Amino acid sequence: MSPLLSDEKQTHLAHMILKFLQNSRDVNLKGESTAVLKEIKRVLNEEMKIEQEMTQAVRAKLESYSRPIPEGSQEWDVLYRKTYAEELRKRNLG
Repeated sequence: MSPLLSDEKQTHLAHMILKFLQNSRDVNLKGESTAVLKEIKRVLNEEMKIEQEMTQAVRAKLESYSRPIPEGSQEWDVLYRKTYAEELRKRNLG
């Protein structure tokens, strides 16, 4: 399973999130920036892992139908969104 974002992009995104948090009046960061960056990247990785698992589960379900549904078709898009929403509910994420 390949990551959705390269390490370089994850690092860039983590720095953007850290900068936003540092500039927010509603947030008081405790600890050093490097520790906060590390935690942001950990959370990003965990969320990307969940996203990949959900995408695989949805695709597997759509591929299991007795009649093949062409990917990219309107029917596939509708079924993908519906199945994805079901997967979110099943995992208590939506």
